[in-house]
Amino acid sequence: MRTLVLGGVRSGKSGYGESLLGDHDRVRYLATGPTTTSDAEWLARVAQHRRRRDDRYSTVETTDVSDELRSDAHTPTLLDDLGNWLAAQLDRRGGWGDEPVDITDLTGDLCAAISSFDGDLVIISSEVGLAVVPPTPAGRRFQDELGALNAAVAAVCDRVVLVIAGRVVELPASPTAAPLSPTAAPLSPTEPQIAPTAPTIAPTEPRISPTEPEIPPTEPETPPTATEVAATTSTVAPSTDPGTPTVDPTDAENFPAIEMPDMATAGAARARHLTLTKPAGSLGRLEEIGIWLSSCQGICPPRPITAPTVAVFAGDHGVARSGVSAFPPEVTAQMVANFVAGGAAVNVLARRAGATVHVFDMSVDADTPPEVSRFKVRRSSGDLTTTDALSLAEAREALAAGRAVADQLVDSGADLLIGGEMGIGNTTPATVLIGALARREPVEIVGRGTGIDDAGWIRKTAAIRDGMRRARRHVHDPLSMLAAVAGADLTALAGFLAQAAVRRTPVILDGMVVTAAAMVAAELAPGASRWWLAGHRSVEPAHTIALDHLDLVPVLDMSMRLGEGSGALAALPLVASSVDILTSMATFDEAGVSDRDAADDDVSSPALATGPS
Repeated sequence: MRTLVLGGVRSGKSGYGESLLGDHDRVRYLATGPTTTSDAEWLARVAQHRRRRDDRYSTVETTDVSDELRSDAHTPTLLDDLGNWLAAQLDRRGGWGDEPVDITDLTGDLCAAISSFDGDLVIISSEVGLAVVPPTPAGRRFQDELGALNAAVAAVCDRVVLVIAGRVVELPASPTAAPLSPTAAPLSPTEPQIAPTAPTIAPTEPRISPTEPEIPPTEPETPPTATEVAATTSTVAPSTDPGTPTVDPTDAENFPAIEMPDMATAGAARARHLTLTKPAGSLGRLEEIGIWLSSCQGICPPRPITAPTVAVFAGDHGVARSGVSAFPPEVTAQMVANFVAGGAAVNVLARRAGATVHVFDMSVDADTPPEVSRFKVRRSSGDLTTTDALSLAEAREALAAGRAVADQLVDSGADLLIGGEMGIGNTTPATVLIGALARREPVEIVGRGTGIDDAGWIRKTAAIRDGMRRARRHVHDPLSMLAAVAGADLTALAGFLAQAAVRRTPVILDGMVVTAAAMVAAELAPGASRWWLAGHRSVEPAHTIALDHLDLVPVLDMSMRLGEGSGALAALPLVASSVDILTSMATFDEAGVSDRDAADDDVSSPALATGPS
């Protein structure tokens, strides 16, 4: 991960940059500010910086940053800061005179060194306009050159953040922005920074009150089209070829406020159940599910489910090469072919339940047919134990793809969605996400996945421990967490599940992997979980923890652990039956059967007093 941290004087940018490397055992500190000076105040500030860095840091004072980065492209490195480096280069080339000098070759060389760096690299720089610059020709030249330098470095970094008063703002990519043209110019070295304040905590999800009053049903609502929500949620750019849509990842992590299912309709459905020929509450969860579907559709009785649709997101994971799965990584591509051919469990269960299945290759480490790979982000992902699974740009692209899939399926008539997954090793990143967000220890949450032996379980536990160590720093930044440990398939799933809630479309969640993505989706779009139903409980221990975190009760508990969407599809017939009960079951009046109130009026009839059996 290459991160550019921008900020003004005393903004907290250096302290935040140091915190990004806090989990590493060894950090190289490239100090570009000179210490050969008689400025006592400056020396005191340098000493303050050094005291803040512990024994893990090895300090290299240099302005030959490009060579230093190339000399060791693996050790986690903090470069502080670009302003001092720029001033030194202008000094060398006499850049303070009347005539501007061209340093684009130096900037290009630095950017090339940054691009080739394959460890964690954090670069500190002052954002132009937020630092004090003397109103002189040299000061203005320095501003211009620093702006161009920041823009060039940002273009080769995976992540760019702005620190203001200790608060961190994630800056989205701007692929259409024109690069700044350098003109030429310095300032005294930037001042040391204070440590940032603690990150803010995402708001908790609103809950549906179990005691809502029963109100007559409202008019039926139709889920909005993608065009209707485009002002705040559009992720698909216009395309001349509808078979190969172009996805715009800009701000893909920003979701609008989620509208809750209609509580008035829920009250009407609850009241209708009291009129049906059965004792109140006698059908248990079937009644609750029907009430939930009514509230999602905004009509009572609810419409029958006619177009349930499964979206299976497939991807390989670098961590699978560590032996965390009972199957080799090449099985992912083979199973994708099996899905396309209709031979997998998800296909069999979907045919029985009347659902259609769509498969999306997000990061399979193989070539797949164009109709499967049209949203593909990359081949495989980084090994989450040592590096980021995705870059931030790739994470945004995968999120946007998941949102686009949800939009396309809803616009095509899907009235209930199911998310599925396929990827050898994917229970490892899923467990990392659950452990980090639920604040659990690895040994509490590690399961057997595809059926690993004890040695495999030990390897998997170690991998999850290392992944959670890297994920914990991102618990308040869902996009960064997805990039760090999830992979493109889980990231697309998170976007798919959150966008389904934006489109007011009910979802049946599958097992542990899908529910892990749902936990992140709930962070991205608080309130989205009110549109989800847990299809089943997996035997994976992390799944129960994830369900509890989301406050979801599963429909089935059948010791399943396959994934693909199989558990959700197994629950689908029961979900459909909950609708049938509300729409097709006779009321007491229609059937000529006395209800409990009538029985209370006629106590001479013991048969009626017991209700229908």
